[in-house]
Amino acid sequence: MEFLLEPIEYEFFRHALLAALMVGASGGLIGVYVVLRGMSYVGHGLSHAAIGGAVIGITLNLNFYAGACAMGLLAAFIINKITKNNKIKLDAAIGIVTTAMFALGVAIVSKMRNFKQNFEAALFGNILGITEQDLMIIGLVALFTLITMFITYRTLLFSTFDNEAARVFGIKTDSVQLLFSLLLTFSVIASLNVIGVTMVAATLIAPAMTARMLTDRFSRMIIYSTIIGAVTGVIGMYLSYIFNVASGTTIVLFSVLVFALSMLVRPLRNLYRSRQY
Repeated sequence: MEFLLEPIEYEFFRHALLAALMVGASGGLIGVYVVLRGMSYVGHGLSHAAIGGAVIGITLNLNFYAGACAMGLLAAFIINKITKNNKIKLDAAIGIVTTAMFALGVAIVSKMRNFKQNFEAALFGNILGITEQDLMIIGLVALFTLITMFITYRTLLFSTFDNEAARVFGIKTDSVQLLFSLLLTFSVIASLNVIGVTMVAATLIAPAMTARMLTDRFSRMIIYSTIIGAVTGVIGMYLSYIFNVASGTTIVLFSVLVFALSMLVRPLRNLYRSRQY
């Protein structure tokens, strides 16, 4: 018990622990749809676009999140718009739009070096520097994501597995896609200070893929992925404290380790089920 309580004596660790819990849970939740929709590359791309926006925001003396959010939402809107007619594939649009926005941020940093530290924190994460304002923003994003995905559960589910049939049944799939892109953008931006742009994709994909190894039912996959994301975030924080390693890196490595273990468990689960029948 002392081992668990000792790090909590420090305020920075309490903030980091809560941030890792919320980011892990929300990332695990939305990550299921990211994986099933084949949008794993989107999360990675949007994080790069958000970095460009954060740099522009800092240059204009705006809040870090304001610039990142504006550019992230703009990137999501542009990508959704230019892929609407299917002439430009999603991966190509992401590569062009988000890379250009990231390059713009790097160009500004190369000219104005007075916020190099902020830029590096966004690249690699600075979870131990999480403030109460950061926690409030992360909490609001997590709550908004949870409520929105609960309300639109059936619509998202239908359009995820059969987009064409959903359109036939009157679902505005373009609006659903745009809404999902906005939710994904908010989740990515909330994760920047925790994990960093270089590892955001892992917080979305690893819990969802782990859950996929453990169950074939969508509803259970949602629950498992959310729990796995939250638990790996918390345990990763404790491991970073024990081994004195960068927190964001530790969280991601532990998530990948859990996924690797789930790959070993799946054949055993399938064998057990086959013997039952």
